[in-house]
Amino acid sequence: MYCVKELTKDLYWVGGSDRRLALFENVFPIPRGVSYNSYLLMDEKTVLLDTVDKAVSGQFFENLEFVLGERKLDYLVVNHMEPDHCGTMCELVRRYPDVKIVGNAKTVAMIKQFFKFDIDSRAVIVNEMETLCTGKHTLTFIMAPMVHWPETMATYDIKDKVLFSGDAFGTFGAINGNIFADEVDFEHEWLKDARRYYTNIVGKYGAQVQTLLKKAQNIEINMICPLHGSVWRSNIDWFIDKYQKWSTYTPEENSVMIAYASVYGNTENAANILAFKLADAGVKRIAMYDVSVSHPSVIVAEAFRCSHLVFASTTYNAGVFCNMETVLRDLKAHNLQNRTVAIIENGTWAATAGKLMRDIISEMKSMTILDSTVSIKSSLKRNQIEEIDVLAAAIINSLETA
Repeated sequence: MYCVKELTKDLYWVGGSDRRLALFENVFPIPRGVSYNSYLLMDEKTVLLDTVDKAVSGQFFENLEFVLGERKLDYLVVNHMEPDHCGTMCELVRRYPDVKIVGNAKTVAMIKQFFKFDIDSRAVIVNEMETLCTGKHTLTFIMAPMVHWPETMATYDIKDKVLFSGDAFGTFGAINGNIFADEVDFEHEWLKDARRYYTNIVGKYGAQVQTLLKKAQNIEINMICPLHGSVWRSNIDWFIDKYQKWSTYTPEENSVMIAYASVYGNTENAANILAFKLADAGVKRIAMYDVSVSHPSVIVAEAFRCSHLVFASTTYNAGVFCNMETVLRDLKAHNLQNRTVAIIENGTWAATAGKLMRDIISEMKSMTILDSTVSIKSSLKRNQIEEIDVLAAAIINSLETA
């Protein structure tokens, strides 16, 4: 049975949600599932903007058939060729053999890599700001390479001022009936998912996101329709500001994230003592994570939120504890920068974790590493509390001058 949502007089959401998928891209945990958004414009010409993942293909085709009725499908616009958005393209062509496929030159090349059907005879290749008139509506195309694949583009409906943004402005989480962001408490219930989605999927490509945001400044936007998550029709500037911060690696808040690796609890104890001292000094919204429990994607997202980061690790096999090294390498891979970092190390006979963590962090851009490293031998002793105090003071002083 069909399950569609009318967004405007001519525009319909015809996608689907998957609450059974455990890992997005087989990497990132999504306990609340994910939506695959596809949009159908019903004008003199019918236009489908992106398809969906195969997992929701049954629902998708029922939705599409219901809205189209007896009409044929004239165009498919491909904003992004990742299989969670083009997985049903081959089946779509089989069902609607006369459909024209709109994309840029890189899109067409990727279609040939994924599928065997004849794309050349049906391809409509578009370049930056070229237009497609569908009747009352005119679509224009905005290239957005590496947000987050090289062929990515966005589509803008000039009449209704709707931006079909591809993977930009998306979020993890299935749609629970309320498709619009203003129908949910987005800031308190969905922002974490949106931040974790952006930082892990697109976070590496801040410069490219900046290019897209600058292009978006030149158009009036009444609605943003992303390929995952909520549709935006109000408070759009608030969400764009989040993207402005994330893509320039600007902390959202002056706060502290503490990530620790602890085998027998002694390094964790030192991290807890530091957290309490920071809280006593008035630091709010401190985040703490055991790197062996929390998925790296969660820690990456919080590192984008917080201005100050503390990494506390035991020495393991003469190196950094394996899960801590994974986190640090992940942060580097996602291009995190412009943060202040403090280090706590532990080692029973040869504490090397501190130096090795410092080496990894030093490879990242514009990272300030505080001098007050705390080095523990097996467990924190009373006479080392002063070292924790010194480290806490250094963090607080840095927060106050940030």
